[in-house]
Amino acid sequence: MDISSSIRKLSLLFMALFMALSGGIVYWQVVAGPQVAANPHNGRRCLNNVAPVRGRIFDRNGVLLAESKPAPGVCGYLRHYTEPSLAGLIGYYISPLYPATGIENAFDDYLSGRRGATQIDNTLNQLLHRPPVGDDLYLTIDVRIQRIVDQHFDDPLPAGIDNVNTFATQNGSVVVTNPHTGEILAMLSRPGYDPNKLVSTVAAGKLDYYNQLASDKNQPLLERPLQAAYVPGSTYKAMTLLAALDSHTTTLDQQFDQFHAKGPIKLGEHMVGPDHNLDGYTVRFPVNTEYGFAHSDNVIFAQLGVNTGVDTWLEYNKRFYVGQKLPFDLPVQTSTVTKDGQLDVNTLADNSFGQGVDLITPLQMSLIQNIIANNGQLMQPTIISKITDQNKTPEMVTKPQPLGSQQVSNQAATDARRAMYGVAHCGSGLPARVTLAASPWGIIGKTGTGEIGGGQPAQAWLITAAPYSVTQPDQLPALTIVAMKEHGGDGGASTGPMISAMYNDIFTNVMKLQQPEPINPRYCCSEQLLQLGC
Repeated sequence: MDISSSIRKLSLLFMALFMALSGGIVYWQVVAGPQVAANPHNGRRCLNNVAPVRGRIFDRNGVLLAESKPAPGVCGYLRHYTEPSLAGLIGYYISPLYPATGIENAFDDYLSGRRGATQIDNTLNQLLHRPPVGDDLYLTIDVRIQRIVDQHFDDPLPAGIDNVNTFATQNGSVVVTNPHTGEILAMLSRPGYDPNKLVSTVAAGKLDYYNQLASDKNQPLLERPLQAAYVPGSTYKAMTLLAALDSHTTTLDQQFDQFHAKGPIKLGEHMVGPDHNLDGYTVRFPVNTEYGFAHSDNVIFAQLGVNTGVDTWLEYNKRFYVGQKLPFDLPVQTSTVTKDGQLDVNTLADNSFGQGVDLITPLQMSLIQNIIANNGQLMQPTIISKITDQNKTPEMVTKPQPLGSQQVSNQAATDARRAMYGVAHCGSGLPARVTLAASPWGIIGKTGTGEIGGGQPAQAWLITAAPYSVTQPDQLPALTIVAMKEHGGDGGASTGPMISAMYNDIFTNVMKLQQPEPINPRYCCSEQLLQLGC
């Protein structure tokens, strides 16, 4: 009997068994382990030595916005939020047993430690039965600006609620952006909710508060700036103006006689007008494109859209990412200007002044305003500033990036800023109830009153940028603010006062900017943007 051969065979058997056992351990720990851990029926995922110590979320200046704390009696750790006005944007994370929302969902792999700089460390943590630790997120949000926006959204209107021009509403959106970097500095969705109450009650097995939010007709769980699209009203004349200027379809001084300014006029097989926006103070004709923009003339802009042409008008929408997926850190509902992908000249006439079939998100309107404020170049919108490990070592840092080639020429953007100055200081931004013209910060903008029919008050829009000096048009605005109030009525009257207050507080208390030179009191008359009182 060959004992050496038997020992060698036995050794090979033990080696094979050892390799099989090691392979099985590796498979279940590394390959299948995450799937088993993620299974909702696995009770171990709620133990504190298994549930992730979720990464923190900070604003751009390091102000803590979200963190995880041990919580006896609940699954894993309990998330705590410090700025309720960001509830919809940041979203909520309850436990491994429930789906997350917002940034908590989109960056769950980083926050939970399944991806990024901590991934290798967390593989070791898993083997040693220690809780995985997530990466930290820094947002582009400036919580100081966020709180200013949240505070002024509730400002009382100077002329009060008259149920003619303005209507009571607590629903709406505000987006504040640096147009030169694409960084979003504030994003407000109203109504909101208490994320801490939602997390604590659901984690404890009580669904009353969540069910209340989910069934509320005002949809407090909806992040309106990203997930809701509205009729934009006359704010969309800014898009049509850019397309017409850049395609050389019009100039600011193109003349329109009384018939072509007021109508009614037939475009295709569709009658547009008469337009009453010029009634009461337009006593001399012709007027020009700049005048028509300042006083929001629908007939002029219907003609500009039709003269630009369906294909060209749609091409400029495409340049601005209307009708396609918007590159952003979070999902955004696609804005649309066609029905079933089609657009005829009759619908284009209405679309060109913001009615028709236009449905636009607040973030999309912010991008259009950013193109104007950044001399024709759209920067990629961002909400994540950087991602770091627990030692604050950056893993990813977001740098400003142009979004494609320049969308319109410098000249088209410069002319659009000038036209927006006319709106704020000589047109629909001039009345005392709007207050844009009274601001010392040279706000430029375009009001919008999105008619939705059915006897419902219109969607109240205002897109703006500041500071701006008409005597120094090459000095670009530092910020854009786009705001809308659902069913608020007249865009300027409903949103103008709060936007004026926002700019004043942001520029005075946060950015500490110097005010531009005061407007020449004769500007509107000398530029023929006003006809009465000149």
